[in-house]
Amino acid sequence: MTRKLTAEFLGTLWLVLGGCGSAVLAAVFVANGMNLGIAFAGVALAFGLTVLTMAYAIGHISGCHLNPAVTVGLVVGGRFPASEAIPYIVAQVIGALAGAAILYVIASGKAGFALGGFAANGYGELSPGKYSMVAAFVCEVAMTAFFLIVILGATAKRAPAGFAGIPIGLALVLIHLISIPVTNTSVNPARSTSQALFAGGDYIGQLWLFWVAPIIGAVIAGAISKFLETDEG
Repeated sequence: MTRKLTAEFLGTLWLVLGGCGSAVLAAVFVANGMNLGIAFAGVALAFGLTVLTMAYAIGHISGCHLNPAVTVGLVVGGRFPASEAIPYIVAQVIGALAGAAILYVIASGKAGFALGGFAANGYGELSPGKYSMVAAFVCEVAMTAFFLIVILGATAKRAPAGFAGIPIGLALVLIHLISIPVTNTSVNPARSTSQALFAGGDYIGQLWLFWVAPIIGAVIAGAISKFLETDEG
C-alpha cells in the first residue's frame, strides 16, 4: 500500500506542477515585446501530457488515479476497493499541495511576481469567462462524468491492453479545451484544493463546488459504466 500511495502522491504532484505550472508560468509569456505564451490550447495539452506520462510511469503500481473523483468513480464502477479510497484521496491532496508549493517557489522567483488566481478554479467573477455558478456546476459534472466514462472504458478487460493512457490523456486535453473558459477546468478536487489554498480569499469560498460537482459526475459515470459492462449473456 505504501508504494501505491507514494505513486499517487508523485503522480498528483506532477499533474499540478505540469498542468497548473503551464498555466501560471507559460500561458501568457511576453519577451522582447512578443507574446510567446502557450495560451489555453497549450495548457490543455500540458494537463493531458501529465496524465499520459504518469499513466505509463505509475499505472502499473497504483492505477494512476491522481484525482479523488477518479478514485470515487472507480469504486462506484466496481473497479477499486472502497477500503483504499480514503488513503488514495489523502495522498492525492498532499501530492497536489506539494506540486503547488513547488510551483509557488518557482513562480515567486520572477521580478514583479503577483500571485493572482494561481490557476485556481472559480465561477462568477472568478470564472475566466464570467460563467454563472449553475453553468460551472453543470460543466464540472458533465466533464468529469465523461472523463470517467473514458477511463473506465479504456481500462476495461475487453479494451485493447497497453493503450489506456492515450485516450485518457487526450480526453483530459479535450475537457480543458472545452471548460477552461468556464471554470479554469477542475474535474479534480485535489488539483482545485491545492491552488485555492494558495490563491486564498473567494477561491477557498468556492472550493466546495469543485469537490461536489466532480464527485457527482464520477458517481454517475461509475453507475453508467457498470451498466454498460454488465454481461447480459
